[in-house]
Amino acid sequence: MALTRAEREEFLAEPHVAALAVDAGAGRAPLTVPIWYQYESDGTVWIITKRQSRKYELISAAGRFTLMVDRLEPTIRYVSFEGPVLDTTPATIEQLREISARYLPAEKVDGYVDADWKNHRDEMVVIRMRPERWVSSDLGTV
Repeated sequence: MALTRAEREEFLAEPHVAALAVDAGAGRAPLTVPIWYQYESDGTVWIITKRQSRKYELISAAGRFTLMVDRLEPTIRYVSFEGPVLDTTPATIEQLREISARYLPAEKVDGYVDADWKNHRDEMVVIRMRPERWVSSDLGTV
């Protein structure tokens, strides 16, 4: 059964790893990779990546991307959404800390952020997207 908007928002607010998919060009299947994401209360989604990454190159060229988030328990549930890039900005250490705290145990956040910021701060960008199309289901409610 499809999820309501409130159920989607509640699900996306949980720290699930997403599968990012983006057009990889003629003759190629979409690039699909796991990624951390942050879901904002206004419906905006953002990710952090490096300017030199293949996903950044492809997202920049396509101007849009898809995220698919799922879980297996207590029921199989997924939300997939796609939309245009709203903007791309240099990442801040606060954004890196926010997304890291969403996924890592509290005692690991500072070490991870310090090392990643020290080694990659000039390369990291935040890409914000506003979902336009949604597909969702909870297979435990069928």
